[in-house]
Amino acid sequence: MSEVFEGYERQYCELSANLSKKCTAAGALAGEQKKQKLSDVRAGVEDAEALIRKMDLEARSLQPNVKAVLLAKLREYKSDLNNLKSEVKRIASGNLNAAARDELLESGMADTRTASADQRSRLMMTTERLNQSSDRIKDSRRTMLETEELGVSILQDLHSQRLALLHANNTLHGVDDNIGKSKKILTAISRRVSRNKWIIGTIIAVLIIAIALVLYFKLAK
Repeated sequence: MSEVFEGYERQYCELSANLSKKCTAAGALAGEQKKQKLSDVRAGVEDAEALIRKMDLEARSLQPNVKAVLLAKLREYKSDLNNLKSEVKRIASGNLNAAARDELLESGMADTRTASADQRSRLMMTTERLNQSSDRIKDSRRTMLETEELGVSILQDLHSQRLALLHANNTLHGVDDNIGKSKKILTAISRRVSRNKWIIGTIIAVLIIAIALVLYFKLAK
């Protein structure tokens, strides 16, 4: 929950309780004292309205799940403030007699105390749920960070394997080039050997023919 909202909420609760006491005191007064007290109460009501506006702005800037809870609380505070305004108007109008006014104020105070107790109970339950949600969010973030670290490690391994494959590919290309060169050399040697064989065969044939001619001419004589 927002600490800013909680600060505004504490200020409003204190101000609301103080205004209720002032309303009770104003109901027992008369004349100028009553007018002065009601003037103080109206100024406090304006301050309370300003605090509610600030809480509304702060609540609407939070996450949706938290915002919904805080806006529900704000509706209760607005209702409480409207009741306080109505009470101020009734005291200022003087239409109610003192006994009825005292009874009404006592009932309002009792209702306010009951509402405050209910609000505190709901606030504690809401705070507990928000703490549980915060713990779940922390666990999710921790799991996400662990998953991210694992993903980075896997990417690094894949990058290393890619470099190894590129190196092996370059090595294979070098071997292939060397094999091609060796094949060309062997082909050239084979051609030379074949040519030398034909030359030697031709020389041998010429020698045989020459020997045969020499023998023939000797025998002919």
